Amino acid sequence: MAPSPTVPEISPNSNKEISFTSVKALSESPEVTTIPSSYTFNTNPDDEIVTDPDEDDPIPIIDYFLLVHGTPDQRAKTIHDIGKACEQWGIFMLINHSVSKSLMENMVDEVFAFSILEKRRSKSMQVLAGSLSLCLLTLMVERKHVMDASAEYSRRTWKVGRELLKGISESLGLEANYIDKTMNLDSGLQMLAANLYPPCPQPELAMGMPPHSDHGLLNLLMQNGVSGLQVLHNGKWINVSSTPNCFLVLVSDHLEIMSNGKYKSVLHRAVVSNRATRMSLASVIAPSLDTVVEPASELLDKQSNPTAYVGMKHRDYMELQRSNHLYGKSVLDKVKI
Repeated sequence: MAPSPTVPEISPNSNKEISFTSVKALSESPEVTTIPSSYTFNTNPDDEIVTDPDEDDPIPIIDYFLLVHGTPDQRAKTIHDIGKACEQWGIFMLINHSVSKSLMENMVDEVFAFSILEKRRSKSMQVLAGSLSLCLLTLMVERKHVMDASAEYSRRTWKVGRELLKGISESLGLEANYIDKTMNLDSGLQMLAANLYPPCPQPELAMGMPPHSDHGLLNLLMQNGVSGLQVLHNGKWINVSSTPNCFLVLVSDHLEIMSNGKYKSVLHRAVVSNRATRMSLASVIAPSLDTVVEPASELLDKQSNPTAYVGMKHRDYMELQRSNHLYGKSVLDKVKI
């Protein structure tokens, strides 16, 4: 992600030109009541529908405890529900997981403490062009070198992710450890990414993060109690509430490729508010960097389900992602046949 450009803006109460070096500086400036043009995100309200989940089609809820510790019947039903959620929504809410409430709250506190530290250092934070998201912290964690920072949270979310992938494997009609083995998760990659969305004076003109899908297999997303996530479902942008002690699990690009398109990575975006600061912490569960991610041969059929994606090493996919504009499924589209 490139640092924000310096953008001149005229304060409505002054003839003096103000120069901003980052979203941080912009959000902290008391003179500013409008946002610079380079941070605007144009959408046509007539071309899109934004709504809350329908009572008859709610965002799926998966009980992690039943998946891991339930009776055979409870586990089988949970696996079926996971498959249905992955296929129809690409996202589900995960409850009764093994990450404690206190640990999740501590992670939120650490992220905000980190943001305060960065303010004291007066460093510019990373920002995506045209967005109002501060990328505060990104940790790339290879499993053999778990960093001390956030180590417990990393270990616990990694374990949750692997258990979910066992259920997803079975929902696809594969052996429970199929994804774990073929994606080499013993040496897999985990990324923790913290994003801060400060209050915006004109939220209707801005976007915290543009519509996109994630690389990796799954994204376990935690929020600080302030909503702002929207997912695309049946042509509508659905508001996703921020529920305490709950993970939002997002299907990501590599799971779409591995399932040969049966489970689609979910398009999502972040909107901003003029009232509260939103924080999100993503834990991306991904294959090892040298793993070639391709459709599972067991799911393919030349007539009814031919190969739909080109195989590619994870590290090459990440490089492709870095070299492309973050919008929609621009990277995933490049490996579609």
